[in-house]
Amino acid sequence: MDYITHFKKEITLILLSAGDSMRFSQKRLPKKQWLRIGSDPLWKYLVDFFRGLGFEQIIVTTSKEEVFYAKNFYENVIEGGETRTQSILHALQNVQTKYVLIHDVARFNPQKEIIDVLLEMAYKHQEYSCIAPKIRIADTIYHTNGSYPPREEYYAIQTPQLSKTNLLKSALECGEFSDESSAMSAYGESIAFVRGSTLLHKLTIPDDLFLLKNVVIPPSDEIFIGGGVDIHGFEEGKKMVLCGVEISGPIGFRAHSDGDVGLHSIIDALLGAIGAGDIGEWFPDTDCGFANIDSKILLQKVNHFVKGVGYEIINLDLTIMAQTPKVSPYKNQMRESLARLLEIFPRQVNIKATTGENLGFIGRKEGVCVLSHVSLRFKRWNQ
Repeated sequence: MDYITHFKKEITLILLSAGDSMRFSQKRLPKKQWLRIGSDPLWKYLVDFFRGLGFEQIIVTTSKEEVFYAKNFYENVIEGGETRTQSILHALQNVQTKYVLIHDVARFNPQKEIIDVLLEMAYKHQEYSCIAPKIRIADTIYHTNGSYPPREEYYAIQTPQLSKTNLLKSALECGEFSDESSAMSAYGESIAFVRGSTLLHKLTIPDDLFLLKNVVIPPSDEIFIGGGVDIHGFEEGKKMVLCGVEISGPIGFRAHSDGDVGLHSIIDALLGAIGAGDIGEWFPDTDCGFANIDSKILLQKVNHFVKGVGYEIINLDLTIMAQTPKVSPYKNQMRESLARLLEIFPRQVNIKATTGENLGFIGRKEGVCVLSHVSLRFKRWNQ
């Protein structure tokens, strides 16, 4: 089938990975596209799979917030859209080939045999504008109107689907669609189907993980260490908040936000552990939107990102260096506060406090410094 090898040069593959995984990300699971297969996220595992089949032009769509991080794994990543249709339209702006093959990353087990049949049919029957796998529905079907339609008349449509690029773009510009075949059909184009497979199961809810276990290797046992340090001077007449706990007294921290030096330090430690930059890149003090913002909001945003891309916290260790205020009376509250914010157990948080021995800016009671160290690992979805 040398002609199929040549035909692949006329095809761009689009991997859709911009979804929010709302139905899946329960029980503290990452987004399904970021489940780790070894050290790689699921979407990168699929990039490598399709590369192995000879597809050279591959575009991955991901959420706006994750594009910069995804590029650590693969360069040709673009921002997706709010919907599946919008994500495809964004990707099609970068497609120059006659055909486009679109696959949902949630279908973690693409089948070479089905892809070969798709390509062969497209090559031999160029009158078709879209070719998709379909599979009979095995379960009884119930309609919300109370009826039971005959399942023999219904099929489930799967991915990957191969379409003519220009026609698909025109079809998708007409509205929102759940897949390419429905868009092309609504646009009046000819559709062909090939036999699908139960192996093309879509990862949708946590219960589907037992299927993933049988197909891919588990996440790596690597451990990632991150360190963070932050310093803030004092400001008269401002409320002091440290590690999410209000400290009584006449002074607070001088800062663009509320100045919670403890949370800022932890944010940098988390970002450092996963290689995602620093707090200044995420929340620049030139952005008036972050003026006087509650730092708990910033930490929760970063923690959500860290967990969403496949990590979980093993432990957190803080050292608070302060001549004033006295930290010891608040340590237990701080520990509970940090555990709650990070969605971990208090036993995973340790807080140490030391004075500056009357030396330096700390000893002169000009400010506070906090050092943080955090250890992470990939979420063990296989357990």
